[in-house]
Amino acid sequence: MIQSLLQVALGGALGASARYMTNVAAMRLVGPGFPWATVAVNVAGSFLMGALVVTLAHKDATRMAPFLMTGVLGGFTTFSAFSLDALTLWERGQAGLAATYVLGSVTLSLAAIVAGMAATRAFFA
Repeated sequence: MIQSLLQVALGGALGASARYMTNVAAMRLVGPGFPWATVAVNVAGSFLMGALVVTLAHKDATRMAPFLMTGVLGGFTTFSAFSLDALTLWERGQAGLAATYVLGSVTLSLAAIVAGMAATRAFFA
């Protein structure tokens, strides 16, 4: 358990650093105005999650999943895990549950950020 935790922690540090560098690069290349860095990490992270889940299973290397998938890609973007979860439900033939998961996650996350912002603004008012 501790070894997996250390893998996740190390991978998370690398992924978060890569996300930060992506944000810096995008700001320098295209400037503010649209969250291009977020789009880039979410799309790249989802692509890499798909490639990793197949590669690790094919190479019988799932022991690397905590470091690569949860750590690196989790630190880079949690959207990749969300995408994998949704696709897994879909591939299991649970299309309705997949749709509910996607719509529910997006709706609840947007509601949560609005609630968090409102509560914090009220606290500081």
